[in-house]
Amino acid sequence: MTARMILLDAKPLSAVDVAEIARRNARLMLGEEAMRRIRASRALIEQLTQLGKPMYGVTTGLGACVDTPLAQADLIAFQHSVPLSHSMGIGPALPTEAVRALMAARISGMAAGGTGTSERVVMGLVAALNAGVHPVIPTWGSIGAADLAHLGHMARALRGDGETEYQGKIMPSAEALALAGLEPLDLREKDGHAIIVANSLSTGTACLCLEDVAHLIDWALAAVALNYEAFRSSLTAIDEDALAARPAFGQREIGARLRAELAGSGLWKDKAPRRLQDPLSYRCVPQVWGGLLHAFEQAKLATEIELTHSGDNPVILPEDGRVVSNGNFDLTAMTLAWEQLGQALAHCAVGTANRCMKLMSPTIAELPRFLSARGGSRQGYAELQKPLAALEAEIRHLANPMSLSPLAVSDGIEDQSSMAPRVVAKTAEIVERLRYLVAMELIFAATGVELRGVVDSMGEGPQRTFAAIRALVSPLDDDREMSADMTRVARMVAGPRDRELRPIAEKVP
Repeated sequence: MTARMILLDAKPLSAVDVAEIARRNARLMLGEEAMRRIRASRALIEQLTQLGKPMYGVTTGLGACVDTPLAQADLIAFQHSVPLSHSMGIGPALPTEAVRALMAARISGMAAGGTGTSERVVMGLVAALNAGVHPVIPTWGSIGAADLAHLGHMARALRGDGETEYQGKIMPSAEALALAGLEPLDLREKDGHAIIVANSLSTGTACLCLEDVAHLIDWALAAVALNYEAFRSSLTAIDEDALAARPAFGQREIGARLRAELAGSGLWKDKAPRRLQDPLSYRCVPQVWGGLLHAFEQAKLATEIELTHSGDNPVILPEDGRVVSNGNFDLTAMTLAWEQLGQALAHCAVGTANRCMKLMSPTIAELPRFLSARGGSRQGYAELQKPLAALEAEIRHLANPMSLSPLAVSDGIEDQSSMAPRVVAKTAEIVERLRYLVAMELIFAATGVELRGVVDSMGEGPQRTFAAIRALVSPLDDDREMSADMTRVARMVAGPRDRELRPIAEKVP
């Protein structure tokens, strides 16, 4: 099967494009408009260098060394030293998809035209990405004032130093480049600095996490609808007119999604619900998940601003003939959006965990204790309450903000930073844990509708969801090991839901 080709030209890359490149090996091609922007910014750098104009990172040192001018004979050697001096990452290697996302994000930033890098360097990055040459990059080391460490390791590897993963094997970078038929990057004036001065790890991995959150929202709403059937919930919580009476962000769309899921359900009939009002974890789903949808939209907007524009310092403005020092690399706005997204996910985790607990309570759900088909000495799902509580607590801990009060570095010059890559990373850790909570709700709700005897009267969405669960997990007729069940369902939740249900990934602009 031929890999999909994605064109970066007048139309910039989207977060979805980055996920396609990083996870499904789509190939990237630069169009004429993108190349025009790259060439124009490079031409200005070459012109001003020849005129001897002072430029940060071109004719001066970096950071606190900005006060150190470079000799003309040292300009190119300095660019080769920049990746080496900034290859100071630590910890385990990034997964391949994160490396590919980082590479795609850096190419996208260069194509915006504010970088001033050589055309051959940009095309070298594109060729390496398309050939599957993946530098080995440590996970930790960036404070979010440009992901210097990670891009330093990338640049170093593509120069032929360090280690690279190629065709599933870790090998010396020079060997990987040779096997792929690629030349090491030939860095000229500005090139070394141009490669590293960006937030490509933060932006690239954010694109991947956005895809994960979109899939999770789809599956979580399916779990809620199935739980509504099992609990015999009142559907006044998703009444269109009631939600329109106070149209808070996202809640009307979530209500519409749940009404569509529950089309044809017996719960719409008079006296079908068991209660006039249900616990808040059931009744407030449109409000809580609407808040998540709003946070998701904000994080997506902030991420794609970074992906499709130049955060370079200095930024090259060829139309004005200027090279301007600035602070566009600071990701405070994006980081705040991602902190909000993590906290919104944590609110959803609380609701998910509480609905699971309610469904296992005989006094609240009027089902056998712990959803045990045999009752008596059989535990049913009782012991799953412990990992349920543990995951929910970990999610709340991860949702605490970490972007405040960073240390000043670089002799006090760099005294502001966003911690963006770690904020995105901890949000991804929340998603990973929340998948298991959603998997548990799906499993518990599938058992609940069986014990309630309402499988045949369920809505269209819950019927499809129930069939998907039972294809992976057999009914709990007696006590058994359940870790494998949860893992199988969590793996399903990590992927896209049935396309006929119009996933949120396609609906959110």
